[in-house]
Amino acid sequence: MAPLSSPGAIAEDDLKNLIADELGAVRNRSFGLTTDVLAADDLTGQVSPLMSPLVWDLAHVGNYEELWLLRAAAGVEAMRPEIDDLYDAFEHPRAERPSLPLLTPEEARAYIGTVRAKVLDSLSSVRFDPTNPLTSDGFVYGMVVQHEHMHDETMLATHQLRKGAPALLDPVPDPLHNGVERPRTDEVLIEGGPFQMGTSDNPWAYDNERPAHMVDVPAYYIDTEPVTNAAYLAFMESGGYDDPRWWDPAGWEWRTRGDKHAPAFWFREGGQWLRRRFGRTEPVPPDEAVQHVCWYEADAYARWAGKRLPTEAEWEKAARWDPETHRSRTYPWGEVYDEGRANLGQRTLRPSETGSFASGASAYGVRRMLGDVWEWTSSDFHGYPGFRSFPYKEYSEVFFGPGYKVLRGGSWATHPLAVRGSFRNWDYPIRRQIFSGFRCARTAGEGA
Repeated sequence: MAPLSSPGAIAEDDLKNLIADELGAVRNRSFGLTTDVLAADDLTGQVSPLMSPLVWDLAHVGNYEELWLLRAAAGVEAMRPEIDDLYDAFEHPRAERPSLPLLTPEEARAYIGTVRAKVLDSLSSVRFDPTNPLTSDGFVYGMVVQHEHMHDETMLATHQLRKGAPALLDPVPDPLHNGVERPRTDEVLIEGGPFQMGTSDNPWAYDNERPAHMVDVPAYYIDTEPVTNAAYLAFMESGGYDDPRWWDPAGWEWRTRGDKHAPAFWFREGGQWLRRRFGRTEPVPPDEAVQHVCWYEADAYARWAGKRLPTEAEWEKAARWDPETHRSRTYPWGEVYDEGRANLGQRTLRPSETGSFASGASAYGVRRMLGDVWEWTSSDFHGYPGFRSFPYKEYSEVFFGPGYKVLRGGSWATHPLAVRGSFRNWDYPIRRQIFSGFRCARTAGEGA
């Protein structure tokens, strides 16, 4: 099931059946990343102060579901009000969560199972009132499903940081992968002019994606594909990490303080660059999109290459705008999600290689703009003109400002329900444990 592209697109009973299916699917994914594959000690330990113990994420998604689908949507009395504080992401930073009196893995699984049973029992009686923005078109249910998928991606980042034997296995080769078709050009010209950014009619879109508005963007070039490991290695071997000319001053201070010389999880051994990926050591594959680079690294590479990072508006126009119909698409290829067109949903445990998923190109021919790696943009995170916080400020509004950079497009770890052409992600410019990469842009008329 992909997010609805227009309100009223499906009958309420059918929508409720689909919601029940998606609630089941996302829970199976959550268990597949936690209690199904790890011992209790691995669930309760903290692999990094950047990440919560996995058992916190597990109980948190259930507590969030109770808050929104039982208390807010169905009017059910609180089950465990005494744990609300423990699982409020704004009350306790990640570094201190292991010291809290958290539910054990067994208690967490039992709690979220009881919550889910009550949600499914109440779903038939909840009316999707078109005058109530919380329940209209099942918005609050879509919000909860997307929220759990987002935490599943966070759990995958925790798995990547784990030491020891692998807990996750690479999936079998994907039959939907439609081969490799190399692009004819390294970059695509996007003509100047206005386009519609954001959305006003996708009922499951978040507040920061709204409202739709026109943005006038001067002509620019954007890379046809994300930057590869091989291209990034050329930057490294040219001394890119040691030359302050390419670095934002704050980025140079970050690089110097941490003695950074490569993307996260890369190391050199026997004259070869290797990487650690979910407990395995393997050669760095040259044609995959580079990942686990922070904004400062992406920005430095772009300067070294004679380019820059695209603005958020440039990224979205290249991904969504159809110059023939003068409309913005939900996905780069159109309005209907097609899982054969993007590396999304944990179908793999890695980015695809250059030339993959050519059928997922945008109207301009720009490829792999959904899936593979989250792409850093040059833009700070802020609300669109006319932004209204809904249903709570802590989802978006409290993060607005120059401290966060926008990422777009999702990664191989992002579920299709939790990403679309208008979806916006954000993080600190130093973050590397996320599945982040980038592509470059340049203003038309400026040399590469």
